[in-house]
Formats: sequence, structure tokens, C-alpha cells
Amino acid sequence: MNIDIAGISRSFGDRRVLDDVSFGVEGGRMTGFVGGNGAGKTTTMRIILGVLAADAGTVSLDGTPLTAADRAAFGYMPEERGLYPKMKVLEQLVYLGRLHGMAAGDAKESASSLVERLGLGERANDTLESLSLGNQQRAQIAAALVHRPTALVLDEPFSGLDPMAVEVVLGVLRDYAAQGAPVLFSSHQLDIVERLCDDVVVIGEGRIRAAGSREKLRAAHSGNSYELELAGPAADAGWVREQSGVAVTHLDGGFARFEADDEATAQAVLASAVAAAQSSGGAAVVRSFARVTPSLAQIFKEVVQ
Repeated sequence: MNIDIAGISRSFGDRRVLDDVSFGVEGGRMTGFVGGNGAGKTTTMRIILGVLAADAGTVSLDGTPLTAADRAAFGYMPEERGLYPKMKVLEQLVYLGRLHGMAAGDAKESASSLVERLGLGERANDTLESLSLGNQQRAQIAAALVHRPTALVLDEPFSGLDPMAVEVVLGVLRDYAAQGAPVLFSSHQLDIVERLCDDVVVIGEGRIRAAGSREKLRAAHSGNSYELELAGPAADAGWVREQSGVAVTHLDGGFARFEADDEATAQAVLASAVAAAQSSGGAAVVRSFARVTPSLAQIFKEVVQ
């Protein structure tokens, strides 16, 4: 099952907040949706869920326009908490499952399982308002999952969670995606997106700035920066500065980071390092050589600015 967003545009008055937004969310994969405040993430998600209408463009499921029935089977967690504060956690989750058409027994089974998995077992019979903000966030995630949705759309699901809670939620979401459902979530925490997601979509000022698998995005934005590390008593990478077409940006003993004019130049540096190591009689060895791949935060800064 795949969700495809094609050519979505949306304006509020004379302000265009989405401009020809297109990307896909593949089944069985986690897709991170990142962008600054006001970039258009929440508006896009609301259009996917049918909460807002697009001025132009389509949202389809496996090539067919999304219907109300399709959307009813989705799981959605808005950025703003929307549960009943004076209602008990487990009771509320069962109620929401029933609203989605689940039988009472199935709803209770699903709700109880999620409460335990998300670390809320001891608070299952407490009211939502009595929980910490972090535990309220866990309950909100459980509410999006209780009816066993066919797809999941989460707006800032990790907001307010401590590191331990983040790991718990990550485990639940990974298992859910592994069942084959498409999962889309937004987050300002780029380290979490980089660690969790298979695919990443970057939006800025209402336009898609980059989209693709995490590995392809990192490769596409890696440039011509390389790192060479030598080891051994005679390890000294100072000679790299003398190589043609190379600009060393960091040098420390046997370690050198450098910019190369092209791939061939970088490979020439590696060949020189291997030759020098062989002629040293074991006094120096090439420990590692690799192109420097940027973090998601670096890619985000590059494509948004």
C-alpha cells in the first residue's frame, strides 16, 4: 500500500502555503517529513487526512483517489493533543476503537496491548489530565494506533518525550511499519528522523526541497569531501597536502580530511596511501578511507537556505 501526494497546492487568502507538493509514502517504510515552522508540514498532513481540501492536486492510495472510507481507516495524531482530559486512559482508548467500528473485545485487547507496550500499564485507569505531558503524548500515540489502522500519519509524535520514551515509541512504530503499512511522521528532531526513517521528505516555504531514501539523499549531497586514516608508528598524512587537486581541511597525525577535485583525484590519494603503506614495511597501514557523508541536519540546512 502506497500513498501518493501529487501537485498539492493550498492558499489561505493571498498567502500560498503549499506550492505543487509531490512525494510518496511507501508501504512498509518509515517516511520522515521535516521542515521549519510554517513550512507546510501540518497543512500537508491535514490534506492527506481530508481535514483540509487542496486547491489543486491529488492524494491517492495505490493509484486510486483517497475516499472517506480510506481515510477513516488511517491513524492520525495531530500536533495538538485532542483526547478527553477527564477520561481514563484505557477507557478512552477502548471508546476510540469502538468509534472506528471495532468490536468491544477487540478494542479492549488492542487498547490493553498498546498501553502495556507504551509503558502506561500502571496508569491505565488514571485520567489523562493526571498524567505527565510525556505520558499524555504516549496515550495520544496509542489513540492513533488502537484501531489497527491501514496507514499512519503522525504530526510531531516525539514532542515532549524523554529519551527512554522515544526509544519505546520507536520500537512500536518500527513494528507497525514492518507489517507493511505506510508511516509518515513529522519531527523537528532531525537526529530521530535520521535514525528511524527509511525515506525523508524536506519541505521549505511550501515546496519540496528534497525527497528520497535516507541513503540516496546522503549520497547526493555528500560532495567531494573525503577522510583518510593511517595507523602505525610511521602514520603521517601530512603528504596529502602536496597532492594535486586536493585541499586539506583537517590534519591530525595520520588522519586527513580533504576536498578533492573529483573522484579520480580522491582515488589517486588512496592509491598513494596504499603504496606508501606497502613501502613502509608495516610501519604504516591504511585504516580507513571514505567519502564524507553529511548528516540530515547538514542536508536540511543546505536545501532549505
